[in-house]
Amino acid sequence: MIPTQKSNYLRELLLTLLVLGLTFAVVLISLNNATQLKLIQNQGKLRVGTINSPMTWYLQRGDPAGFEYELSKAFADYLGVELELTVNRDYNELFNDLQGRSVHFLAANLLATDERRLLFKAGPIYRESNSVLIHRQRQGIPAPQTAEDLVNSRIGVLPGTSHEASLHNYISGIDSIDIITPTDADSIDLLRAVHEGELDYTVTDTFFFGTQRSFFPGLQEAFALGEPIAVSWLLPLQKDQSFINALNDFFAEPDTQALITELEARYFTQENPLNFFDTVSFRNHLTERFMPLKPYFSQAAENTGFALPLLAAIAYQESHWNADAVSPTGVRGVMMLTNAAASEVNIEDRTDAKQSILGGAQYLLNVKQRIPERIPEPDHTWFALAAYNIGYGHLEDARRLTQQLDGDPDRWSDVRSHLPKLAQERYYSQLRYGYARGHEPVRYVDNIRRYIDVFEWEYQLLTRENQEPPAEDEITNGNNPEDFRDISEKVLRNFAPSL
Repeated sequence: MIPTQKSNYLRELLLTLLVLGLTFAVVLISLNNATQLKLIQNQGKLRVGTINSPMTWYLQRGDPAGFEYELSKAFADYLGVELELTVNRDYNELFNDLQGRSVHFLAANLLATDERRLLFKAGPIYRESNSVLIHRQRQGIPAPQTAEDLVNSRIGVLPGTSHEASLHNYISGIDSIDIITPTDADSIDLLRAVHEGELDYTVTDTFFFGTQRSFFPGLQEAFALGEPIAVSWLLPLQKDQSFINALNDFFAEPDTQALITELEARYFTQENPLNFFDTVSFRNHLTERFMPLKPYFSQAAENTGFALPLLAAIAYQESHWNADAVSPTGVRGVMMLTNAAASEVNIEDRTDAKQSILGGAQYLLNVKQRIPERIPEPDHTWFALAAYNIGYGHLEDARRLTQQLDGDPDRWSDVRSHLPKLAQERYYSQLRYGYARGHEPVRYVDNIRRYIDVFEWEYQLLTRENQEPPAEDEITNGNNPEDFRDISEKVLRNFAPSL
């Protein structure tokens, strides 16, 4: 029988389908054999979900910062891949991303509760969290020690949180305690309410309180409520153990444990450096540190048009005129420039005093030129200083927020009062650049204004003692943001003890 053209076509078709089927099977078997860890390494990206908060991720002077961000970045480096961070606005979005497997895990200061362990795989425990009672220290009033001490008090706690459950469990059976659960507030609002006497106590996370306590002098932990709960990263439930095994290995590394200790000290136990001032130290630093650097400050003032006292005050605030200063976040030098700022003004060595001073002055000028020209002095300079400290994006967020709240976005006093709201979730969750330590630029500008006064006074005294009268433009040139006509009165008002 002679094969027909039709039978040949069918034979070729069947052969083609057989080859395609075998190829598909080989690919499928190959994909099934590839572990999750191998897929991540092949793709070169580690996808991590987090939220914008002081405990996790935020922008600091334009650079990413935060405990969870830095730890996740270290894990990505450990795997040899790039970190791809998804920053969610709220926890619903966060957990939806994990359930939809659009991220490999969540790193958001999450408690590994029993309920969550039913839905997700908890990674290694890297911290335990306590719900703690916060009170304000008052002379003659002892701190509460037991639940009975809370009778007839007002306690604020966020609704739906583990802290609320811990509080109810702790005071079970005790009447006459008013528990306030505001739906339009966050943890910072409650700390502020205790600080201002609107509440007697609040309950919050001990590590979170560590990040904020320096902004609320007088607030202290009274005692913990209940047992600590584990904090960990959360992963999808799956049979493949390759990724969780790599995660366990990473956390078992001595370098990782050392990093966690360092990050906790940096983000959760740091004291606010903006409160520091000591006249004796200032005088010593003026002689020993500033005077050798004075030619660089004079050159920077000439290059940029800023008054020498302003530049000197900024440098003292930043580093106490220490060329070798390094902050926990990696900014360094006399003017404490970030890598990004140094690159913008072509600074190669941030620890070189001359480069740092000239570069810092130029960077401040660059920032100042972005502030709208319609804003008059001295507010124009105060805005520039705030942007220098917190980043221009966060300052613009604060100005927009000020306008939304019926304030004047071009007046420093108005924006100053709203900057701290950048650290409150109900506000920063709606802002373009998210969370920021809004208290810092307020105190930063306040301190620099005082340092200008003190520098004027002490510098005149020093040059008079050395019989070297200062040049007139070193004290009051036309671009000085404030008229220093009565320096001695200002210094005494700001720093002299009450008599």
